[in-house]
Formats: sequence, C-alpha cells, structure tokens
Amino acid sequence: MEPKEYQVRTLEQVKRYMDHLYAARRQYEQMVAQGQGAFARDFSSVAWDQSQIRGAYQSKKDGLDRPLPSFCLKVPTGGGKTFLAVKTIDLINTNYRKSQTGLVLWIVPTTQIYNQTIRSLRDRDHPYRQHLDIASGGRTVILEKTDRFSPLDVEENLVVLMLMLPSASRKNKEVLRMFRDSGGFADFFPSEDHVEASTRLLERVPNLDTFEAESAFWGKQIKTSLGNTLRLLNPVIILDEGHKAYSETAQGTLRGFNPCVIVELSATPARGSNKLVDITGIELNREEMVKFDLHIFNKASPDWKDTLLDSHNHLEMLKEKAREYSGQTGNYIRPICLIQVERTGKAQRGAGFIHSEDVREHLTKVMGVPPEQVAVKTSEKDELKEVDDVGGLMSPDCRIRYIITKQALQEGWDCAFAYVLCILTKPGSKTALTQLVGRILRQPFAKKTGMKELDESYVFCFQQKGADLLDEIRRGFRGEGLGDLVGRIGLDDEAEGLHDEERLCHVRDKFKKAAGQIILPVFVMRDGTGWRRVSYEMDISSRIDWDQADLGAMSSLTLSALEQKDLEQVAGLSEDASRVIELKEAITLKKGSLKLDPVFLTRHLMDIVPNPWIAHEFGERVLRDLLGRYDKDVVVNNFVFIIEELRKHLFGQRDKLAEQVFTEMISKDELRFLVIANDLGYKLPTKKRVRSTHKLTKQTGEQLERTLFDFVPEEDFNETEKKVAWYLEEQERLFFWYRNIPKQDYSVQGWRRHKIYPDFIFTTTGGNGNGLDRVFVVETKGLHLKGYDDTQYKRSVFDLCSTLAKETTRNQLGMELESKKVSFHVVDEEEWKSRFNQLLST
Repeated sequence: MEPKEYQVRTLEQVKRYMDHLYAARRQYEQMVAQGQGAFARDFSSVAWDQSQIRGAYQSKKDGLDRPLPSFCLKVPTGGGKTFLAVKTIDLINTNYRKSQTGLVLWIVPTTQIYNQTIRSLRDRDHPYRQHLDIASGGRTVILEKTDRFSPLDVEENLVVLMLMLPSASRKNKEVLRMFRDSGGFADFFPSEDHVEASTRLLERVPNLDTFEAESAFWGKQIKTSLGNTLRLLNPVIILDEGHKAYSETAQGTLRGFNPCVIVELSATPARGSNKLVDITGIELNREEMVKFDLHIFNKASPDWKDTLLDSHNHLEMLKEKAREYSGQTGNYIRPICLIQVERTGKAQRGAGFIHSEDVREHLTKVMGVPPEQVAVKTSEKDELKEVDDVGGLMSPDCRIRYIITKQALQEGWDCAFAYVLCILTKPGSKTALTQLVGRILRQPFAKKTGMKELDESYVFCFQQKGADLLDEIRRGFRGEGLGDLVGRIGLDDEAEGLHDEERLCHVRDKFKKAAGQIILPVFVMRDGTGWRRVSYEMDISSRIDWDQADLGAMSSLTLSALEQKDLEQVAGLSEDASRVIELKEAITLKKGSLKLDPVFLTRHLMDIVPNPWIAHEFGERVLRDLLGRYDKDVVVNNFVFIIEELRKHLFGQRDKLAEQVFTEMISKDELRFLVIANDLGYKLPTKKRVRSTHKLTKQTGEQLERTLFDFVPEEDFNETEKKVAWYLEEQERLFFWYRNIPKQDYSVQGWRRHKIYPDFIFTTTGGNGNGLDRVFVVETKGLHLKGYDDTQYKRSVFDLCSTLAKETTRNQLGMELESKKVSFHVVDEEEWKSRFNQLLST
C-alpha cells in the first residue's frame, strides 16, 4: 500500500509535530520539577507554534489538569483515514512516546464503522494490521470492551482496545459497565488491604473512581474497573468521526481517561478542534481516490419503477464496461447499485410507501435479476452479513449487485464497487440522501481505470425539485469533507428541463497563436534510432546498482535497552502496592515474544528493494554487524527499530543511486530534456471540459483577463494559489498564465517515482510589450513544507531542467521555441511575491 502524496504530506506533518511535542514536553517537565510549573506554557501549544501550523492552538487538559496534546486530521470521505490512523499511531509511539508498546483506545461512533475497523485490524493479511505489526514488531493485540488484559499484556504488546462512542461517553458512572468494579483488572491496582499504596495511587491519579462510602479503617476503595485502568495507562486515543464527540459529556469522559494524545479523524471537524492537516476533496480527486464527476438523473415520470429501470440499465452498461476492463487489465470490478426505499419493516408493506420487498420483487420477477444478486440491509435484516464469509462485497466469489436499504448504509459502510445510487423516495420525503451519496464516491483500488464510465458515479431519482436536490447533495458533499468539489456535480433534470452539461472552455483568441507555439520539454530516452518518454520503472529503477548501496551507517546504529523504556510507560502498576515503582521496574519481558526473522525483515524491504535476494542479503548483513557489537537480546528487543531505520536508510540510498543513474544517462546522452515536434513534449491544451459552476474572479469580483482559458474553475485553487493568480493578473509584463492540473497536464519525471506537476505555467512579453518572450514553469510550496526533503528534491529537479533548457539547441527544442527561454522554479509560500517580482523583472 503505497501512500498517496497528500498522505505522505500528512504523515510528515504529524512527525514534525511529534518531534516538537516531545522536546517541548521534556522542557515543560523540567520546569515543573524545578517548581516553575506555574510559569510553564502548555507544551502542546509551544510545539504547535514551532511546527508553523496555521490557526491558533486550542489548549486542552486531561483529567489531572495536565496539558493534553489533541489534534485533528481533516480527511474527506474516501481519503484513507484508517490508514492515516495506524501510521499516526506508529509516529506517536516512535517520536513521542518512545515505545513500541502501550495502549491505544480506538473509539468509533457506529456499529458499521466498528465492525469494519475491527475486522480489518484483526486480519493479519490486511495492510492496516500489517502496518501495526511493523510498528509493534509483530506484537499487536486487538481487544474489545468485554476482553480482559493484564499489565504484562500492555508492557509487551501494542494493545488496541476498540470502543463504541456511547460506551465511552457516560452520563451515569454507575450505569455503564466499563466504569463498574471488575475483578478482571485487579492486577492493575493495589490489593484492598494495602491502604497506604491505595492512598499514594489516589494522590498520584486523583480522578480514579472510588466507592462512595469511605471506611474509617480501609479509607477510600479504588474500583478495579476498565475505566480506572484506562486512566492509569495514559492511552493514545484515536477518535473516529471526532466531530461527534464534542458534547460536554463526551469530551469530559475522553479527557478523563488521562490520555497522552488525542487524535481526531473527521471530514468536518467541530469548532474548537485543532486541525493539524486539512485534506481537500481536490487532493483526493487528483490522487484518484474518488469517482468524479457525479451524475444526477432526475426522472420526470411519477412511477418509481421507471427510475429503477433506468438505474438497472445503467448498471448493465457499467457491467459490460467492467468486463471489458477486466479483459484488458485482469482487474476485477463488479459495479453495485444502492437502492434507497421509504419502508423496510415487515408490517409496513402496502401502506402506500415504497417498500424494500416491493423493489426486490420487481427486480427479480419483472426485470429478471437473479435473486442471489439482491440483498436487503436494514436494522432488522442484514443480508450482507453472510457476504463476509466469502471475502466481502469486493470478492469475485460474491454475486451481489443490488443492495436495498432505507438508511442502514449511511456512515461507515464502505464498498468501492458501489457506482449507482437509486433514490426511490417520493418528493418531499425526509431521507438521508446527503449521507448516502458518500457511499458511491470511493474509487476502486484508489486508481482510475482510464474508462470514463468506471471513473465516475451516478444518482437516479424521480420528480425531485432540481434546485432542492442539488442543494441537498451539496450539503452531503460538505458533510463528507468534499465541499470544494460541489462544482463537479452534473444534473440531468427531465422534470424541469435542466441539463447541466459539461462546460467546454476555450483558449482566449488573443492567446491562441502564442499558446500554439509552446511545447514544453520532457525527459526522453534514446530508443534505438528514436526517442521516447522516460519511465521510472523501466529506465531508472531497473538500472539502480544496489551493489553500490552504502550500509555503513546501519553498522554504527546505536541500540537501546528496550525493556527499560517499555517499563517506564506503565510505572506504578505493580501488584505489590508497597513498592509500586520499584517492583514495576523489575518486571521483565517474556522470553521468545520477539525473534530475529530475516524473512520478516526482507518482506518489509521489498517495496524499496524489489529484488528479494538483495533485500534479504541487506537484512542479514545489518543483523550480522549488529550482533557483532551487541548481545542478541539487545538486537532482538530493537528489531522493529532496526527495520524502521534500515527502511529509512534504504529509501535515501535508493534516491541517491537513482539520481546517479539519472545524471549518468544525461552525461552519456542517453537521456535528454527536449521537444521533438508534437510527439514528445507537452503542448498546452486548446480546450477543456469542466463541470464547475464557480468561476474564479479577481478579488474585486471583476473577470480575469490574463488567463489562458476563458473559464477557470475556482475549485482548482487553494488559498495560496488564488493569491498567486490574483497577483499574476495585475502584472503588466505578464502575457498569459495557466493553472496546471495534477494528473492531467504537464509533468516532469525526475529520478523518483512520482512525477512533478507544477502549479503554474505563465509567459511574459518582450521588452516592447509585443509577443511571447519567456515561459516560466512554477511550483509553489506551503510554509510548512519549506525545507522538507520532497521540496528540496523538486527544487533540484527544476534547477536541472532550467540548466538543460538553456543548453538545448534550437533544433532540439524545435522551431516553436526558437527564441523563447523556458525556466523552472520552486517558490516557497513565505517568499512567493518577492520571487515572482524577481522572475518578472528579469
């Protein structure tokens, strides 16, 4: 599972904050130890400022009135929030808690999300579980509320405890089971007759629940409940759909668990949450995570059967496209139609409402759909449950193509094969359309098929008011965190004669001639007597000489005594109440829970070093060198750390060796940066199709004048890019500018796998103000990304491009660029205006 670019950016930001958080916390603890706690600033806020994150930090306190780091990852529907959650756990443990073990409290709001998440985390073959196993060295334990665990379990393993939000948010502490006294957690607490130890524990953790009646002899008795156990273990809290836990009761309960960190995952963060990362719908669409455009067909016929028939016919068309796609690629897709009805209960049929059984009967008896292809999902009847036995809805062994529901598929239900949403509710019915739309947006395998029909999604309904329908679906998009994509909704409304077709945009007449002269250079490989575009896998990765990889830094890796570090995380949890801390430090890990496994190590290197024999040799060499310097037990206890460090080191070596391959091919004239007529190189488009109804204008509301196209969708710009566009509009020397769209337009293939898609292409006029003079290709970088390795890499590639473009001869560039200079630049957000001033003045 290779992360998308926005996921890499998210995890880099999390790591950055964790690094600053660890340093700030240590400084805070030193001030408290020196009696200066009253003057110490919240270390969570200090780290926030040091990480240069937009927006002020909202400080929070745990149940002991200590600073509580709490942040939110704003992830739209389909953005891979569970993947980001498991990777964030790893970053918190590695960079902040400094331990591979401990407790994670994973809280979800609905049964659907609960079942889906725990199923993935318990499946050892699932990528989510594999990432957790890498983080814990294969010592991952997934538990539910009714399971019991011991202090040793938490000391030796990464324990993930799944809870439902209602269980975590209590109104009456005597009612909910997790706050009741339970013998299953007695090992975490002093025995009842150790009064002094209980008193000391209450002084250290005063928010522990106790029995109300206080005996004069025994004093307060601590409840040996799950709730109290959580308060002792300072868990990491993962809060799925975090915006649903912002009631006073829920917040009080969560903070009362004394967590070390709270991580919220939400498409629509609540007011007061600290947004560490804000992922947009545009980013998801660019990374091929979602099916867009969304097509809405509003039937004029008052008969719901006509709408169902249209949905069926469209699904049949998609089925044929999927069969064609499978024949070409071998990838399996089975398009599914979700059908929303008004009633599902047994006693509700025949009462004038559209019932699930009416729809099933019409599908099977009238339209000829095989019964095994139809399933009903309601609160009473769940015919999808048995699908899990054959591998789930996406398994080739599953035959389901139609799922009928009322609202049971709202939140948390996830199947990328869902393409069509059929709304069989009468006009004016109060339905959950806004949430159901999100169920058909996820792109199968997070990769576009190249077939337009299989890369988009569809809604069928009847006799809805067009404007109201669009407003409702737009609300649904915003609720899914996709508000910036509302312009990608197309409406075909028979009832009101509305047809929201794609808008065809054209190059402005005054720029046509100049734009036609521009063909931007690309890196091309010599191929026999001709040339072709360079391929990372074929031309760069395959040429890497792994014999040149330098593993010297790994041989000098410093290992730590893992047992001591693990035990520090659970101080004070010994059974011996008279010597809580001392005896706790004496507890040792069970022998044999970790072992050196070169095959396990090799498996986790193969996404970097594709040759398994070389990867295995690297792993064995590093382990052999470390075993020559350390006792085997020390190496075993640091096995996960060794894997992490070796992966990071090999990532760096791969990029270094790939750069050598790249530059060597240039020096041998096997690789060039040039244009050959119209076949190799990028020519600016002459027309584009867009669905957006929101046009970017100047800040004053006036129309843009220097854009290459006559219509520019506002959704293609973030805030920084808008500022750049507005700036360019006011420059006298500027001829025209173009917003380069990732995954669609001009790109540069460097020595890393991912292509570089610049943000802007703009041109200037000559000294006399006439004609095209220079072409600039510019990538803008946010302030929080300045100095990042990816930014430095892009700057290096663009510097090389500028140098090669200067050296390229007239014949190599072609006649079109005879007298034009092309240059490439990476501009940081904090200095973009001064850099643009400099570029435009040259």
